[in-house]
Amino acid sequence: MENTSYIGLSRQIALGRQLDMVANNVANMNSSGFKGERAIFEEFLVKTSDRKKLSYVQDRGLWRDTQEGPMQRTGNPYDLAIKGEAYFVVGTTDGPRYTQNGRFQLDAEGTLVTQAGFPVLDENGDPVVIDPLDGDITFSAEGAIIGELGELARLQLVRFENEQELLKIGDSLYSSQQEPQDPEGVQVLQGMFEGSNVKGVVEMTRMMDVVRAYTSTANMLQSNHDLQRRAVERLGEVVTA
Repeated sequence: MENTSYIGLSRQIALGRQLDMVANNVANMNSSGFKGERAIFEEFLVKTSDRKKLSYVQDRGLWRDTQEGPMQRTGNPYDLAIKGEAYFVVGTTDGPRYTQNGRFQLDAEGTLVTQAGFPVLDENGDPVVIDPLDGDITFSAEGAIIGELGELARLQLVRFENEQELLKIGDSLYSSQQEPQDPEGVQVLQGMFEGSNVKGVVEMTRMMDVVRAYTSTANMLQSNHDLQRRAVERLGEVVTA
């Protein structure tokens, strides 16, 4: 296979990866707290035998759009949103994990949990448990959980120095090797949740651009293949003659 084919193939692999991310963004347009992602590519140079360099493209990683999504009002007292750069903390068998999906609910034991059943943690690292005797529950802007007899607990809210290093692990959760920090200037909004920050029109436009680029590359590879085939056929005619 000639260099043109290798370069074209690397381009198609990169475009395939990009298309996967666009498709994932579109699929999560209605996922609470979802952040859109972009593929990051870089040039990869390879030296040839004649000391020239060939330019390939390779998938280096992803970039996450951390811009806040639209706030949607539900009136559900256990739907919570964070205004500002912060995450809720939930407990898992692998330790604390972090989320901006605040569509919480109470389980049979009165524990505040995520839609996947993970307990939401308070500032002491304990699950938030609400007793029916606590009456109507309100959440203050600072994350205090208040019942009819006063404050019951306070939600644990954290932020990270570099949100791009957060590792997505599923169920709207992230893990991190960074040390969580106390957030500043954030507000907890009750009866609301943060929607996905994915813009459908933008993603569909990007999808069409990727498909066009993929088709263009495929056509280029086909033209190169046809050129080689014709060259071989003519060479065979010369040898036969």
